[in-house]
Amino acid sequence: MSGSFSYGRIFLLGLGFFGISLVWSTYNSYVPVFLKEFGLASATVGLIMTLDNVFAVTLQPYIGFLSDKTRTRLGRRKPYILAAAPAAALFYALIPLSQSLPLMVAAIVAMNIAMAVHRTPTIALMPDITPSEHLSKANGVINFMGGLGALLAFFGGALLYDIDRALPFLLAATLLLASSLLIVALIEEPQAPPTGSGDRGALREMLATLRQVFSDPDPSTRGILLAIFAWFFAYGAIEAFFTSYGKWHLGIKESTASMILGLFALTFILFSIPSGFIASRIGRKKAILAGLLGLTILLAIPPLTDDITLVAAAMLLGGLMWALVNVNSLPIVVDLAPPGAAGGYTGLYYLFEMAALILSPPLAGLLIDTLGYPSIFAWATAWTAIAALLTATIKREKRGEPQVQPGQPTR
Repeated sequence: MSGSFSYGRIFLLGLGFFGISLVWSTYNSYVPVFLKEFGLASATVGLIMTLDNVFAVTLQPYIGFLSDKTRTRLGRRKPYILAAAPAAALFYALIPLSQSLPLMVAAIVAMNIAMAVHRTPTIALMPDITPSEHLSKANGVINFMGGLGALLAFFGGALLYDIDRALPFLLAATLLLASSLLIVALIEEPQAPPTGSGDRGALREMLATLRQVFSDPDPSTRGILLAIFAWFFAYGAIEAFFTSYGKWHLGIKESTASMILGLFALTFILFSIPSGFIASRIGRKKAILAGLLGLTILLAIPPLTDDITLVAAAMLLGGLMWALVNVNSLPIVVDLAPPGAAGGYTGLYYLFEMAALILSPPLAGLLIDTLGYPSIFAWATAWTAIAALLTATIKREKRGEPQVQPGQPTR
């Protein structure tokens, strides 16, 4: 890990996450429409749209562990970025140009594989080049840049789509490729430390790490990974059904509901960088617990009222709380990794996040069918509370530091 912290390097690396976020936001906005135009059933469209999550829980963790073991002149992460970014950009640009369903599905599958190879090494570069004490601030910048990419997709992409539906995809593909090439050209990877695992392959390394995490007497890594699963279990339900809740329960337009959800995203973006600074002062665990407590209270409001102003206010403040949670979790995960294993532990982060995002929406949908739309907020409230209890089990925020006793400050 680099001994110095540079905001310039972090903002440059943030361009990579900017490109990733731009790609996925455009993809999720328009690809379902393209697929429906071929006459596919909504269930089939939904199945195709889960491919990114499927690759995220299978390929991304594997690539993380594989990149930890990679040794080349370019470094550990750059070969994967350099190989995957052009392929991802090419296949992504082909999606809106495909004139037949088989060609479009082939482009979608190939693009999803390339993006899965690209993402974990890109994000793993952050802990590679950032000293431990600055990880939360660096991750705040990364999330801020990702938020800007999403905003560009939603607003700039909409304008381009009205001109030609291929233009948002061409813009996203170009910026993904350009940002990836800038990272490869301008960010110098530090010398890779030994992994300490000998000749064990990446898959065996990943499985052995999971066994070790869940058998370790120190509950810290296990606690943060399970907490990540729990709060994304809550988030996945709200993200999937908030617009439907607005339309079918509150009686507002889909566009109005989407704008309220946009308030959550906007305050998350604005508070991403401050969240990193807050954690640097009070500790990551305390920052996450504060965010989870706030979310638990705020998510309990919608089941109690149908007042749109109160619901919007809860979502607005919820974005602030979500920033405290989301910005500071990856730094704990990678700081608990053994030397040389930041890529693998970044992959584990995405494994638990994406597993929750795959499982939560269908289960929340069953709950809605049984108890109605407000039940998703009760569901989310319960899971954020569970996440807080799991976060409280964390004894240390960094491998090798003494376990924190009750009442002691953490960093």
